[in-house]
Amino acid sequence: MDVVDVRPAVAGDLPAVAAIYEHYVLTSVATFEVDPVPTWEWSARFSAVQASGWPFLVAEDGGSVVGYAYATQWKSRAAYRRTVEDSVYVAPAAVGRGVGRLLLSALVAAVADAGARQVVAAISDTGDDASASVSLHRSLGFVDVGRLRSVGFKHDRWVDVVLMQLSLLESEGPEPKPTRPRLVDG
Repeated sequence: MDVVDVRPAVAGDLPAVAAIYEHYVLTSVATFEVDPVPTWEWSARFSAVQASGWPFLVAEDGGSVVGYAYATQWKSRAAYRRTVEDSVYVAPAAVGRGVGRLLLSALVAAVADAGARQVVAAISDTGDDASASVSLHRSLGFVDVGRLRSVGFKHDRWVDVVLMQLSLLESEGPEPKPTRPRLVDG
């Protein structure tokens, strides 16, 4: 593998992100979207991820974006604020070169630094337990926590979703209370 760098995404990366995602939308069940997402919509998604404080990363090889990964809050309610869902996609020409592992490893480190306590992966599954995404997540410590049967219909078939989870906790203690600056009489 050539040297692949993982870095925070910038707006100029979004056309490449859109192209990578379009491949999966049109050719696979890796996503349940059925229509390609235009670059302007990726711009809105990118802005939302940035505003949330979670990372959006790209893998770059020789100046070309060959994959991306980002995290979003698992659910919108406040109690879920420390639980994120990961998304990782690799350009077809870069599959099998370790790009997904680099991206997911960097994403896990970045969400931990940003305060996440749990990472959830919702992976579409057609019944082949050896799917690349499931294997990748397992290899990085994610564990299977459930299966949603026949929840997506795409390409004329019903598709399951495998739920996986990675705990970033060292302990199950309470969430730290925010500290307030102490006023000092001067």
